[in-house]
Amino acid sequence: MATSLRRVTVAPKGMGLNDFVAEQEGYFAAEGLDVAFDWKTFRGTQSSWKGLAYFERPQDRPYAEGRDVIQGACAWGSICNASAGMGRFVPDAYGVSPWAIFVRPDSNIRRPADLKDVRVSVGMRAGSHFNVPYRLEKYLPLAHIKTVNTGGFGARLKALIDGEVEAASLLPPQIAMAEQLGLRKIIDDTFHTLWWVPPDADPEAVRGYLRALDRAEQALEADLEKYLPLWKLAVPPEFQDQTWNFTKFGRGERFVYQPIRRQEFDEVLELVARWGLDDFLKDRSFDALSYPASR
Repeated sequence: MATSLRRVTVAPKGMGLNDFVAEQEGYFAAEGLDVAFDWKTFRGTQSSWKGLAYFERPQDRPYAEGRDVIQGACAWGSICNASAGMGRFVPDAYGVSPWAIFVRPDSNIRRPADLKDVRVSVGMRAGSHFNVPYRLEKYLPLAHIKTVNTGGFGARLKALIDGEVEAASLLPPQIAMAEQLGLRKIIDDTFHTLWWVPPDADPEAVRGYLRALDRAEQALEADLEKYLPLWKLAVPPEFQDQTWNFTKFGRGERFVYQPIRRQEFDEVLELVARWGLDDFLKDRSFDALSYPASR
């Protein structure tokens, strides 16, 4: 008798290929999961967030609407979202993603210090936002590091191209897109991401999901070229009519099936407090905010 699959809804980050590889290769099904991608939330996170407050962002809405969705975000955002009452972060695994700030080719901005008092386009309280003070503080006093809430991946890149902003904080695949469009990189680095789930998520479903992402990671390591065309799924709608060379998009986010360090959790809370981005935080206990899938 065939075993029924657990129905799981996932909103991909689109910063890496693991979700798409796991779906294509049947790794989710092999773990007993029937995964449905939440394209509405995903495309929402790529779009403009102008005028939206915290708790109103596209990634916040599943929690406001009581929908069970597995999502991912930067480590800062995942922990802060959990503390603000939106789900729990999963400490069993993390991602490593590229990040960069770009300007237009005719910009006078040449180095990180030139970003003094320049409003950098970000997605409010997400990886593109938290990365700006985290990386620029070694070059500028915090008082001179400025951001403007534009929203998601596609919105930030479009705002930069259209001249609406002077600089934009970008993640994969927009980093590769910006390079192909001839935009200029000012600074780049990597950062950690985490997954966040509803407090009452099915532990076996979360475990199976992580195992499938790990299998996808191994597949990507073995034959990256095979999967690069899957980046087409992560290109924002406003850029889908353009021709992209996916062979130069690279890996994007990598999946690491190891627990995050407890010290990293403490560092996140210290940093967001110093940046003045802790105003929505409530409970700050690791045990209360984490959802250990291994339990």
